[in-house]
Parts: sequence; structure tokens; C-alpha cells
Amino acid sequence: MQVCPTQPETAALLQKVLDRNQTAAELLAAAVHQEIVLSDSALDDVTVTISTENMGVWIDPIDSTNQYIRGRGDVVPVDGIYPSGLHSALVLIGVYNRHSGEPVLGIINEPFFQEQLPEHRWQSRYHWGISYGDTKLSSLSRPLPQAPPRVVLSSSEKGVLQKALVPLYGEQFCFASGAGYKMLCVAQGFADAYVLSEGSTFKWDSCGPHAILRALGGGIVDYAGALCAWRAGQRDLLPELTYSKPVEGAMGADQWANRGGIIAYMHQDHLEAVVDTLAAAVDVV
Repeated sequence: MQVCPTQPETAALLQKVLDRNQTAAELLAAAVHQEIVLSDSALDDVTVTISTENMGVWIDPIDSTNQYIRGRGDVVPVDGIYPSGLHSALVLIGVYNRHSGEPVLGIINEPFFQEQLPEHRWQSRYHWGISYGDTKLSSLSRPLPQAPPRVVLSSSEKGVLQKALVPLYGEQFCFASGAGYKMLCVAQGFADAYVLSEGSTFKWDSCGPHAILRALGGGIVDYAGALCAWRAGQRDLLPELTYSKPVEGAMGADQWANRGGIIAYMHQDHLEAVVDTLAAAVDVV
């Protein structure tokens, strides 16, 4: 789909893919061409010079697509975390350094943050973070650790991993949809970590949230790589995700999968506790 130079041209093009629905095409074209000005007082006195020539961008326009399609806006949060529903459908934008692969800038938009009644219209909310050199800034504040600690997982996470985490978390397991949403839960302090043992997320899922976590003092490490390093005694070398190199030998979208799984965290000591707990479990790989 192409955005044309003028709003009428874009509307005419949209009609071709919207079964000649002129009203819908005009509404969408108007939304695309509107001028939007965003401001944030936290950035008023900040000067950061970033060479765009060295930057790449990952975008996920609808993370948690299944929940978006189901369209449930009536899901109730559990201790601040929505287990499913529209609240977990996010827009994720991440900027990374093409040479180092490090995430630099992240933006997360929650288009279904709050439903306005009686109009049944949704109000959005966005978060951002910059992690570039010595500059660490975010619209979020660094959260304190949970007491007792809590982890957020996918409902399809392996039972063997859940069992391995019991010594650290006890019954403090939370489950949610959407990889980006679970990372946001860590950034907001609703959970201390998000652990995923499968390679089912992609660079566009994690780049933006990763930059925000880094801006707050956290990060995202490769699950399998971290366990391997810890068991080998290389405990200061837990590998962070990077975003510029495809997976060797993979094809299509799989080139950009986070094949080793991920651990998103806010506090370094808690990351080490997670990896130590998992590494001690003989049946966890």
C-alpha cells in the first residue's frame, strides 16, 4: 500500500482494496494525511545527535495480532497485567545501530489503553526510551523490584521451565499475550522478568522494548546463550540481543527470529538470579 502525495489520491487508491467503500477510504486517507505534533517536556532541554546513516528501524504495526482480531476490550487485569484482550495489542518501533546491532531508540504505543464511555472510543498512550552512548532517557521511571518477585510468561510456556522457576518465584507467575506487551510489563514494573524459552519472537517484537529497558537500566538477553555462558562460568558475558545480523542459514522471516529465546529484565541482580535458577535445573536447556 502506498501513501500518495495528496489525500484524495490516497483515498482513491484505498478504494481499490476496500471494495469501493468510499467512506472508509476517505476516513483512512484523512487519518494518514493528518498533521500530528507530539511533544514531551522531558525532551525540551535534551540535545542528542544521532547519525541516521548508521541506524536501522524495526516496526511491528500490530503486536499480539490474535488479540487484536478477537477484539475483546472487557478483559480485567490481574495485578496490573492484562492476560489477554485489546490491551496487549501494541505498536512497536525500534531503532538500532546497524554496525553494533544495539537498540538505540524505542517507542511503544498502546492504542487500546483506555476505553472512553459512552462513546466507546479508545484513548491511546505511548512510551519512549533512548539508550545512546551516555544518554539514557525514558518517559517511564525505573521501577523498584517486586516483593516477592514476579515473572510474566506466555500461557504456552513449557511446563518444565515453569517448574524450574518455582524456587525463585513460588506462585508469583503471571501470564499474558503479546511479546511486546510482556516486555512492557517489565518496563513498567508489573513483573521483574519475562522469560521465553522458545524462538518465537522476532527483531521487530523486541527492538523497541529493548531500547526502553536499556534506557531504564535493564535489557534483554538471549535465553539459550545466557544459560550456556552461566554454566561455562562466563557470568559477566550474558549475551544481549542485537538487531543487525540475520540468523545464519535461515530463510525468510526466520532470519530475524530471536532463535535462542529471551529473558527481559529490569535489574541486573534479578537477571542473574533467573539465570542461576534455570542453569541449576538439569532438565532445562
